[in-house]
Amino acid sequence: MKKRVIDYLYLFGFAGLIVALDQWTKSIVRQRLTFGSTWAPWDWLEPYARFVHWKNTGAAFGLGQNLSLVFILLTFVVVVMIIYYYPSIPKQEWPLRVALTLQLGGAVGNLIDRLTQNGSVTDFISIGRFPVFNVADASISIGVAVLIVGMWIQERNAEPALDESGAQASEPDSSLSVEKLQGE
Repeated sequence: MKKRVIDYLYLFGFAGLIVALDQWTKSIVRQRLTFGSTWAPWDWLEPYARFVHWKNTGAAFGLGQNLSLVFILLTFVVVVMIIYYYPSIPKQEWPLRVALTLQLGGAVGNLIDRLTQNGSVTDFISIGRFPVFNVADASISIGVAVLIVGMWIQERNAEPALDESGAQASEPDSSLSVEKLQGE
């Protein structure tokens, strides 16, 4: 029971920080920039990076516009699955734990917008020609990247060692040979 409480404190604590940062930055953008306007601290920076007040009724990168109800329902399912599954993840699988925490924070941050902003999400970070995004989107994307890198590292570490000839250094367990299985 104590382990589960500690797991949820970590999950909700860090995801909560992401949600707070996301909602705070979106609030500043909604208060200080009129819809569609842009701002950059230096004129020379504006072609490369700027803040723009934008709304998105779709998913990340503007995909699936006007499907807010679908995204709201899908987000609830994802949030419940993360909360249910998280305590069962072993501590040594920290990349998965970090990834799910980032994804939960991002999902909840955008869900709050969809529920309070008439089905849309406030986006405001614009870099080059890349689609406009927000802190929640960045958190979800970083979570996916952490998950992919973590899985790659885990698979790499699980590969059997090879000797100089390229054969496995240790023999596999011969107790379940093909001959034994056919004889049973």
